[in-house]
Amino acid sequence: MIAKNSRLYFIDAMRAWAILMMLQGHFIEGFLDTSLINTNSISYSLWSYFRGITAPVFFTVSGFIFTYLLIKSPEKGLANPRVKKGIKRGLQILGLGYLLRVNLLGLLLGEVYYSFFIVDVLHCIGLSILVVTGLYLVVSKFRSWVLATLFLLITLLLFAFEPFLASINYDILPIAFANYFTKAHGSIFTIQPWLGYITFGSFMAMIFLFYSKSHRLYTIAITVSGCIGLGLILGSSAVFKFMGDVTGLQVFQSVAINNYLFMRLGDVLLVFAVFMLLINYISNKTFFRIGQNTLAIYIIHFVILYGSFTGLGLYGFFHKSLAPWSAIVGALIFTVACCFLALKYDTHKGVLHKHMKNIANAIKSKLIYGLHTGKSVLKIQAYRSLKLFGLNKN
Repeated sequence: MIAKNSRLYFIDAMRAWAILMMLQGHFIEGFLDTSLINTNSISYSLWSYFRGITAPVFFTVSGFIFTYLLIKSPEKGLANPRVKKGIKRGLQILGLGYLLRVNLLGLLLGEVYYSFFIVDVLHCIGLSILVVTGLYLVVSKFRSWVLATLFLLITLLLFAFEPFLASINYDILPIAFANYFTKAHGSIFTIQPWLGYITFGSFMAMIFLFYSKSHRLYTIAITVSGCIGLGLILGSSAVFKFMGDVTGLQVFQSVAINNYLFMRLGDVLLVFAVFMLLINYISNKTFFRIGQNTLAIYIIHFVILYGSFTGLGLYGFFHKSLAPWSAIVGALIFTVACCFLALKYDTHKGVLHKHMKNIANAIKSKLIYGLHTGKSVLKIQAYRSLKLFGLNKN
């Protein structure tokens, strides 16, 4: 029986698991010497499979928690305070995505390197939050099931027509915008199909809210998630092959051949079921805190690995150069270090924000003083210049 005060604890646990998987996955994938990889190894195959689940889980959980809080508010439409917070949060995450790709040396030289325009996880999550908020506002006057249906429909359409959407040539768009839709220019993630996992998380959040007062909520949720998850993993390819044969549409055949989106969605549902089932046995407070500080952990890991701002990251020194055991030990140290730094930041962020605000105010005061001083100096110089040429009669 799941405790009443732990209704969203399983979400924090999933976020913690996903961010830990991401940390070790990025480290091992980036530093393990490819010539030493045995792709036939069971351990490597399991690692690779679970690493592939990480991003879908992370996106789905992000959509779930944001929409849960958005819909839970009794106010509707623009009166809902979560709308303003959602817009601010979406823009903040989007801005952080670009900020992490800034190279300060390049800026000092007057250059913006191409890597600045590459779209990654934070860009997609930030934009997706804005999309979810916008959809909520558009249909806020309708019944809740309309919005839930819309979220599910977006997921199904993005996943089912992914081969077609991926084949479109986006060169007509400026690269900064095209990168949101195609990986042709180096983007790691694109808004389609990854928005689909966010909207599916939003759909699940609304289902949870619809039945939140039911004492059988988790029993039913675990059973349904497990059954649909297994069905998607084992049977979705056959369904799309059948749809392709019946309709003659190549897009369904393409999905059946490379059906990674619906199968990963099945994996996500199984992960939901497992964490809902085990939540009563997870009591480590630090683990939950990790789940509540995923953004800080992501930023810290990005700076250390890829060298945000300076261009000096670990990838530049040890990329694809470590033996398996060295990579595993390194991944453990790296994961612990990122979590430690993020939790330390969380503990002291009130004091840090206060100091940063004081520094910002001091800089602002200096700039204002400098502007006033500069204005006075310019007036004096202008007066002297006019006097020199005999133009000043006063």
